Amino acid sequence: MTTADPLMDLIASQLADAEAGWSVGTFGAIAEFTREPGEAFDIEQSRNGISVVTQKGGIRIGSHPDLRLIASESPTTESWSHRIALCLPHEASAMSGRTVLTELGPDIEALLRRDRSGILFDLGLGTLQIDACIRVSDADAIAALRSRTGQSVFASESDAMRIILAANPHRVFVSRIGRAEVFQPIPPPGERSPDGPHTHVLPKLLAHGRSHAATEPLPEGWIPCAHLYPAHPLRDQLGRKRAFRPDHHAAFQTLLELYGLPELTACKRAVVEAVAEGRGPETVTLPSDRTARATVRVALRQLAATEPHTVTLAAWLAAYDRRDPAETEDPMEALD
Repeated sequence: MTTADPLMDLIASQLADAEAGWSVGTFGAIAEFTREPGEAFDIEQSRNGISVVTQKGGIRIGSHPDLRLIASESPTTESWSHRIALCLPHEASAMSGRTVLTELGPDIEALLRRDRSGILFDLGLGTLQIDACIRVSDADAIAALRSRTGQSVFASESDAMRIILAANPHRVFVSRIGRAEVFQPIPPPGERSPDGPHTHVLPKLLAHGRSHAATEPLPEGWIPCAHLYPAHPLRDQLGRKRAFRPDHHAAFQTLLELYGLPELTACKRAVVEAVAEGRGPETVTLPSDRTARATVRVALRQLAATEPHTVTLAAWLAAYDRRDPAETEDPMEALD
């Protein structure tokens, strides 16, 4: 599957890869899509973009004239995470911003034809770059939710969330770049999300009003409207640990060179070159800001995985890979 747009060609190839994961969301509300190798799926290209659907959920990613891909890495407790943000300028990224439960009518853009008669309700989370919705087909649940529109779903006098949890509707998160749909049930309070497509809505994080986690280095004015998580060298698409995969590591480093922030890729390159040449940390002057420190830590952890016996690596790790209390993990990533 190829297009006239190289960015969409990359997206199409990643959508076809079971090792890649996806999300549409914001800080505090996110819909995630993954599929297992061997799981049945349909992939389709249409005027609305490229979509993949399984029995558990699906995702559609569309083109946009202002689309910019921004690749980045962050240290985690044990290793590192990586992702590619599908970004738009702030103004172009804005969705409805509704703050109360709102009926939107039939979901004519549903990924599957069978779902296009279902009624969409915007949860009214008031977020910048997504409309977090549910799709309801049960007549009684539709009637009950219609009588609760115009109120915040988090208001103490509203029982909309009780109705939603009982109805177990499809969740539909929409941005200017695409949409993610989750067909799997909402887990009961206190239970973990199911493997595969699922959602998180966390009011305490939404209250911060952030478009993304502070640990993700994005330039001012660029808003992530979806995320791609290419195959990781140390974890599978469901976050399960595995032996280091050098092919996955090399593939993402190529993407990082293409779409990473130049100042961070230069910083990482300086560390890798110094270690390869046997020079100690005292021989290189590096930026001291938070994102640069995180970049150095990721570079060293990757070197520990790929070249663990390099002479000066231990000195570099001692100098730079000490956990910084200011560098917390992305709480959205830590959920899974």
